[in-house]
Amino acid sequence: MRAVIDRFENGFAILELENGKMVNVPAELIPQGAREGDVILIEIDREETKKRQKRINDLFEKLKES
Repeated sequence: MRAVIDRFENGFAILELENGKMVNVPAELIPQGAREGDVILIEIDREETKKRQKRINDLFEKLKES
């Protein structure tokens, strides 16, 4: 999904989504150096999701063994 930074206001980035909706996102979640008019991408990282799930499962298995 793409979003355009419309503006920054009161600690928030106001983003316009592809469907035209406007959403407020805490500015600290926006990449440093981003400016009004920049297009940002919001995407799912399946590989990182798998790695995190594996770490959680491994920790759970260790707890069960204790």
